[in-house]
Amino acid sequence: MTKSCCTLALALALLTSCGTTTAPDTAATTTSATEPAAPVSGSGKANENPGEACNVQVAGITFTRSLNGAAQNAQVDKDKLTLRSAAKRDYFNDPDGKLTNNTAPVLLTKVNNRQPFTLVAKVTPSFLEMYDAGVLYLFVRNDWWQKFCFERDERARTRVVSVRTIGTSDDNDHDLVTRKAVYMKISSDTKTVGFYHSLDGTTWELARLYKNDYPADIWLGLSTQSPIGKGTSAQFEACLLTKTSIKDFRLGI
Repeated sequence: MTKSCCTLALALALLTSCGTTTAPDTAATTTSATEPAAPVSGSGKANENPGEACNVQVAGITFTRSLNGAAQNAQVDKDKLTLRSAAKRDYFNDPDGKLTNNTAPVLLTKVNNRQPFTLVAKVTPSFLEMYDAGVLYLFVRNDWWQKFCFERDERARTRVVSVRTIGTSDDNDHDLVTRKAVYMKISSDTKTVGFYHSLDGTTWELARLYKNDYPADIWLGLSTQSPIGKGTSAQFEACLLTKTSIKDFRLGI
């Protein structure tokens, strides 16, 4: 009889122990399920109507959407666009999650991403403060975009910079450019996107190359930024948007 009681007590102890062990696992699963999912590359759709409607025409390109008052800060003189940025305007989602600033003025034109495209512009920023820049964009929505900048860096040098954002932004410094203007190009054959810069518009340097996993409809854009300054402007000339891609994604031609 004593042996039976001991056996029963041991069984009860084991059951109690198992219940205590599994409770934390259930709670952990519930907590994980309620956390927001990270943005996934290639998922979702473009914002069909970002910003406000506008009609800004530059060298045959019609920009139909305006982010953050871009149209009101744009001036077109023949085939030259001057775009102004107010103070503290930027597009950047800090990787540490502490800073999100999506306030830079951007002019957007819609593009069928199932067809090849190439956007080119000669960019001349007014470099007044660190991170002032003239910018080309590939834009889907505020948490999914890529920008290509001619920017002033932390040492007051001017260089090509690219930022790819999928939820949060990376930040990549490329070649130094000592001239006041640089030609910039974004091109896609529907499978690959390439970013290039040039001093003469003929010989191109590769800055960035990656898979085109964007949705069918995207936006290309021009912008100016002044993240820590009191405001600046940039000029865009020799603008060209075609439904063709470059042939050599290493040479950019």
